Amino acid sequence: MTEFDKTRWSAKDFAYEYLETADIRILERRRLLEVLKSFYRYFLGDKQQNTVLDMGCGDGILIHELLKIDDSISATLIDGSEDMLNKARERLAGFKNIHFIKASFQELLYKDIPLPDFGFVVSSLAIHHLAMNEKKSIFNYIYSHLREGGYFVNTDVILSPTEALEKWYLELWKEWIIEKQTVLKLESKYEDIISKHTEKEHHSKLDILTDQLNGLKDVGFKDVDCFYKYGIFAMYGGRK
Repeated sequence: MTEFDKTRWSAKDFAYEYLETADIRILERRRLLEVLKSFYRYFLGDKQQNTVLDMGCGDGILIHELLKIDDSISATLIDGSEDMLNKARERLAGFKNIHFIKASFQELLYKDIPLPDFGFVVSSLAIHHLAMNEKKSIFNYIYSHLREGGYFVNTDVILSPTEALEKWYLELWKEWIIEKQTVLKLESKYEDIISKHTEKEHHSKLDILTDQLNGLKDVGFKDVDCFYKYGIFAMYGGRK
């Protein structure tokens, strides 16, 4: 497993540039957030004082969106980047019962970091950096920190099952980026996002959706499914 401090995510400039361009980089990002909130309302909205864990929280946008529909949430946000955590602290400064932990996935797996059990675990665009055996280790870790009946939802990029589909999905992504640039009247060009995505170091860690769904089932998750998919971007998860 690649050490977090040796990845580009540990660099402040890269992390901040990513946050500033997230709505351009991520296909239908706002729609994905709405689907996540719908999932929460339907499956967890009737429960008292939900506890939520965000793994690889970035600037805290997932928890912020959930707090908009349930401000009683007690949330724990974990990220390997102190710069990202600082952004999350700024975003969530007005809310109570919010806890922050600086830790990489490696540290969660191999160090004794005490965490309670949660009713809901979320992650976004973080787990895809792991190889499949490492993904399964994280899935098992998440399962072990969920309460009985709790849910896990992951939003991430995936590998297409065939080369032909991968090429089309990347073209679809390019069309989305160009459309956003035009609508927002941006002078900067962002198509290089796709070339960076296909670099071997990054692309080689991606796995097809079926393998990841089976990985969830293997560690014990029920009701496993893909809840939303647009090209290489997918939201999937299951219940303990």
